[in-house]
Amino acid sequence: MFDLKFKRQHPIAGVIVDFYCAELDLVLEIDGGYHANHDYAVYDAARTAHLETRGLRVVRVQNADVSEETFRELLQGLINRPPLPEGERGQG
Repeated sequence: MFDLKFKRQHPIAGVIVDFYCAELDLVLEIDGGYHANHDYAVYDAARTAHLETRGLRVVRVQNADVSEETFRELLQGLINRPPLPEGERGQG
C-alpha cells in the first residue's frame, strides 16, 4: 500500500535504531515497558533529540500498541507531513 522500505536495527549517527525509513526520514522505535523507567525515558529523550538534529523524525510506539492498523494510521499521517523545520529539530 505505501511502498516504503524499512531497515531493521539500522545504525544512524552513532546509535542503532529499531527501524529506519529513508523515504520519510523516519526512525521508528518500538518501546517495551522498561522504557517507562525514568532513566530510560531520559536516555530515550536524548537519543530522540540527537536524531532530530540530523533532520530525522522519531516516532515511538509501545509494544502493546503494535498492530498493522496502528502502523497504517501512523504512516498515513506521516506520508504527506512536511519535514521538521530547522528551528524545531532537537526540541522534541
